[in-house]
Amino acid sequence: MPKALKDRVREGLPYPIGASFDGKGVNFALFSANATKVEACLFDSGGNTELDRVALPEYTDQIFHGWLPDIGPGQVYGYRVHGPYEPDAGHRFNPMKLLLDPYGRAHMGDLQWDPAVFGYILGHPDEDLSFDERDSAPFMPKSIVVDPNFDWHGQPRRKPIAWDRSVIYELHVRGYTKLHPEVEEHLRGTYAGLGVAPVLNHIKSLGATSVELLPVHSFINDDYLLKKGLVNYWGYNTIGYFAPDPRYASDRANCLREFKEMVSRFHEADLEVILDVVYNHTAEGNERGPTLSFKGIDNASYYRLHPDNKRLYVNDTGTGNTVNLSHPRVIQMVTDSLRYWVNETHVDGFRFDLGTILAREPNGFDNQSGFLKCCSQDPVLGAVKLIAEPWDCGPGGYQVGEFPPGWSEWNDKFRNTVRDFWKGSMPAAELAPRLLASPAEFNHQGRKPWASVNFVTAHDGFTLNDVVTYNEKHNDANGEDNKDGASDNRSFNYGVEGPTDDLEINGIRARQIRNMLATLLLSQGLPMIVAGDEFGRTQNGNNNAYCQDNEISWVNWELKAKGQSLIRFVSRVNALRQRFPILRRGRFLTDAYNEELDIKELTWVNAGGGEMAEGDWDAAQCFGLMLDGRAQPTGIRKRGEDATILMIFNAWHDVVEFTLPSQSASNQHWTLLIDTNLPEETVEKEGETFRFGQAYAVTGRSFLLFALVPDAGRAIAD
Repeated sequence: MPKALKDRVREGLPYPIGASFDGKGVNFALFSANATKVEACLFDSGGNTELDRVALPEYTDQIFHGWLPDIGPGQVYGYRVHGPYEPDAGHRFNPMKLLLDPYGRAHMGDLQWDPAVFGYILGHPDEDLSFDERDSAPFMPKSIVVDPNFDWHGQPRRKPIAWDRSVIYELHVRGYTKLHPEVEEHLRGTYAGLGVAPVLNHIKSLGATSVELLPVHSFINDDYLLKKGLVNYWGYNTIGYFAPDPRYASDRANCLREFKEMVSRFHEADLEVILDVVYNHTAEGNERGPTLSFKGIDNASYYRLHPDNKRLYVNDTGTGNTVNLSHPRVIQMVTDSLRYWVNETHVDGFRFDLGTILAREPNGFDNQSGFLKCCSQDPVLGAVKLIAEPWDCGPGGYQVGEFPPGWSEWNDKFRNTVRDFWKGSMPAAELAPRLLASPAEFNHQGRKPWASVNFVTAHDGFTLNDVVTYNEKHNDANGEDNKDGASDNRSFNYGVEGPTDDLEINGIRARQIRNMLATLLLSQGLPMIVAGDEFGRTQNGNNNAYCQDNEISWVNWELKAKGQSLIRFVSRVNALRQRFPILRRGRFLTDAYNEELDIKELTWVNAGGGEMAEGDWDAAQCFGLMLDGRAQPTGIRKRGEDATILMIFNAWHDVVEFTLPSQSASNQHWTLLIDTNLPEETVEKEGETFRFGQAYAVTGRSFLLFALVPDAGRAIAD
């Protein structure tokens, strides 16, 4: 009779942390600074029956570790961690609670919200100071040992897409294909479904280069949402930083492999994959939350606790807890996770939810925080795109422009200003710096224009169609009496709340959508568009659809003629962005005269065709921006050889006669490339040409783009 597994356990190694298969067995390693004992619990393949429980025999540098023979990939497991249950001291150890491995590469099963998953007795008069002795294993998801091998089909390490050529496309794995008619039904809403040719071809046709996926790390559905028949659709409720969420897999048993296959398909299509990641909080909530992983492994290390009352959690995230990025082992876990996704799944970058928290030390935000320093010196992370959401709800939480070199940041100032300008409530003076990648915020320490991630919409808030269709949010479906979501949306319905048959209103709305998309895609900086905005997707006025796993959030692919036309418009604008390098300079442009090169890189133009004077800015709602193609492309003091571009922005409600500015060369003319007021079929590939000094009737609420090209015998418009 073979020895019991506990009699065959060996010391193993403290590194790598997690459960690692070496061909003969599995090494288990788990960090805990305050635990007294750790047991690895092995389950049957269904995760229903606990087959064995083995104490990890060694403790090295705060790592419990041990090696178990004759088990390997597919093994289902969890941990039980012993130690003091002293909430007032910050300790919440309870070995009756099965815990997910923080380094677990795969999860199986869904959390069942039973009272047993709480470390304390629900309803007890002592609340979380009480101790619950029920076994949580029957109600818990489990970790799985994975096979790390994957054939990347000889795919070499990809060269990153240059920042200046990048266009980000934000989407939700499930919602993007759930209704897609060209995706097989059993693949809709999955990693596999996202990697099929029709989906990739559409994204490519838009001119997008980098797909940003809403969270795919394994996450938990909140109990209060499930009771209302809702779910945490967006997934900002992470419980596993190394495991792709299995609910997005068409084959749950091979979730990790399916995710890698998806990334491989994207790379074959020359598209990058960027992950939206949530390292600022976990799904365990505050002192009244469940014990699922970190809380039971080492609560005092993993979370920020109130220094004067360690029973309570610092809540800078607004979700109950805050991950303690001041602890070296927690920093290690996060950076290990990031490197894992780059090295093992080949993703191309990350967008950090509530990124300010990652740079917050006990004394507040610090752009030289331990975590940011780790990232800045890391050769793996330094080679991928790092994008911060530079705000949170904590003290001093708004930090746009304050992240260190090497980072890009979501720029909500761009969003707010563009929306306000086009609805007529913001003067040109406010829009001007946003068109130039917000230099006051980002032009320092050698940062480049792409440090500003420009966007007009994101997953959080109105879709672009809804920005021009609703004055007020309509979130009743969320079950919170329409009290959730932002009330200040900088939106305008143009006379009717919601959809209408009024042709004039619909015409204005369609033009405003094109205006904002053109402004976004042709401004300096790194543009981000949201999936579905390219064909007018609506959420029916819901600006906080985080809990709507249904037609409110799913992308509707039944495109009408208007949607098809808008797709072609976005593709054309993105093609122009790539065609004219002056629209995506790698250095900040300035309106100062360059005496050495004898040029002005840019000129602000008034409706009379002259340069904007100081007094013109106060109330201007129609103005132009001329970018000289001779502007210095790089740090080398040398003229560029690009085309000169003229953009005209008219947020005024009526026609403005705009005089096209003159240039020194007499053998050139302005060629019209975009007029958002013109029907699509009237804008030819090469466009109509206009003389210097010629007046152009700029329709109210419209955007125009001209390029300066040599005369070639072409007829000039009168």
